[in-house]
Parts: sequence; C-alpha cells; structure tokens
Amino acid sequence: MTFGILGSGSWGTAIAKILTDKGNTIYWWNRSEAHIQYILERHHNPQYLSAAHFDTSKLILTTDPAAVIANSDCIVIVIPSAYVDNALRGLDKNIFAGKKVISAIKGILPESNLLLNEYLKNEFNVELADYFAVLGPCHAEEVASEKLSYLTFTGIDKKTTHEIADSFTTEYINTVENEDIYGVQYAAVLKNIYAVGSGIAHGLDYGDNFLSVFIANCADEMAGFLKKAGIKNIEVGHTDIRNPAADHKPANYAASVYLGDLLVTCYSMHSRNRAFGNMIGKGYSVKGAQLEMSMVAEGYNASKCMHIINRKISADMPIADTVYQILWENLPAAQGFNRIEQSLV
Repeated sequence: MTFGILGSGSWGTAIAKILTDKGNTIYWWNRSEAHIQYILERHHNPQYLSAAHFDTSKLILTTDPAAVIANSDCIVIVIPSAYVDNALRGLDKNIFAGKKVISAIKGILPESNLLLNEYLKNEFNVELADYFAVLGPCHAEEVASEKLSYLTFTGIDKKTTHEIADSFTTEYINTVENEDIYGVQYAAVLKNIYAVGSGIAHGLDYGDNFLSVFIANCADEMAGFLKKAGIKNIEVGHTDIRNPAADHKPANYAASVYLGDLLVTCYSMHSRNRAFGNMIGKGYSVKGAQLEMSMVAEGYNASKCMHIINRKISADMPIADTVYQILWENLPAAQGFNRIEQSLV
C-alpha cells in the first residue's frame, strides 16, 4: 500500500513523519519547490514542526498533486478545508478512480457546506466505500516529539480501514477503528467551534471552574446534534460485549475521537482554535486575530457552516450559535458569554 499526502502544513508534516517512521515510502505534495529542496537538504520542513526529522530516502516530493495521486494507492488529504477546492480544481474528474482517499481534515468546505466525502462524491465521483477519515486528539507538536497519541480511523470497509490503521501504528501512535464516518467528521467540526468558544472564555478571564462546566455542556450539545442528525452510538457507558477488557468497546461519544478530541482542543495550548478564540476574547477583531495567526483556525468557517446546516436539523445549540454570532454577526464577546452562562447546567 503506497501513500500520498496532499498538504504540507503542521498536521500534514506530522502524518508524513508517522508514515515514514513506520517504514513507508511516501509521495508528498508541497506547493514550493524551494521548500522541497530545503527538506531534501536539511531533512525537516522549513515552516512547520522543525523538530520532525525525515529519512529523505523515504520521501518523493513534488509540486504536482496529480503526480502524488497517480502514484499512490491511498491519498491522505490534509489541506485546510477552505483551500481544498482550489487545490483540487483542474484535476481530471476520474483521477481518484481505483484509489482510497483518507481525510485528515477537521472542517467543512465553507463555500458549499459539505464534508469532504460529499465534495469528493460530487466533483470526482469518489464512493463512500473508498473514503476513510483519520481523526482524534492528536496535536502535531506532540507527534513531532513522539509523545503517545491515539488516532481513530473510520470507514465502512472494515478490512481496508484496519490495513490503513496498521500503516500508522508506531511506538508513539496507537490506533482505534470504527465505522462512524459522518459522526466522527461532524464531531471534529463541532469541537473546533467549541474550542474557539473556550478560547474566548479564557480571553474574557473566566477560570477553570467555568471552563469545565462550559466544555461539559459543549459535549452534551455535540451529542445532541449528532443524535438529531441521525448518527448512532450516542449512548455513553453502554456496551454489548461481555468482556470489554479483552475487546474494543463499540464507539460512543465518550471515546477519544469524540470527547477526547473536544477536551484537548479546548484545553491545550497547542490548539490554534483556542488561541484564535483567546484573541477574540481579549478584544481582537476577527481579521486582526486571523492576521496574528500563522495557521488556519478551522472553527471560524465551521461556525457559519454548522449554523447553516443546523437550520435543517434544528438541534438545540445555544453555545455553537453564540460563537457563530460573536464571529460573524458582531455580537460582543462578553455579551455572548453572559447569554451562555444562563444556558449552562
């Protein structure tokens, strides 16, 4: 199984490290020929995760995304969701035929309000059976320093999901598998919105006591949306297997890819969404905070996308709605959180 990576930011660099540490030779797309030469000469990405050292004999680097796709069995797409359409525009409509596509995106395409699998079906006729996602509480910075992390791989083709997961399993990466393609992706989108909210609260000088209640309510709100959207595996603490210690429990929303990812994104200093929200809470404008950030905070566009999507689903989402209004409708952050205070239980 040959892997290709589209995307060379911090998470793309982390995935390249995981795959090559496992012994895989990878095709890797980078927009800049100068950056490619730098990686080949100095064995690390000049812009992201400079602590991640590469055996360059395992890297085939190119500025041509079509070459990466053509030479790979599995293509990992790890481009910020707002730039996916631009990056793939102009490629042959049949380019993904016979390929497996792995999403490492934690966002929704903002122009269309589509998850990546929906976009790829519309534009490139990628079937859901050939689509997988890798998500979880796994900051790129901790991958670079080889701190133990967990990744969840999801797909309806259980055999291929397992094969893909095995290619990512290393001494510092444990893998989990499930079949919840839509639930995992929506949970990843929502946790970024809530992480922006957590950052806003921190910027407004709320303390840990408030944040714990805030995040607990975010978890409940997220599960409520997923349940109303028709996603299964909502029940927490329930298992049908007789010996959970000897086998994996079925997925539920206390699992690492759902609650775990929410917690780390809301609390961690590595979280770009939390950092973005913190600036908003301290009085930065959205534009000012974006200029200050060197990386994309997916929660900004996601808040608008989920606001639109929820018009059809009609889930009760006072926290996500308030974050949307702060970011997109100029609701003062302090006023918005005064409102949130009244909704928490």
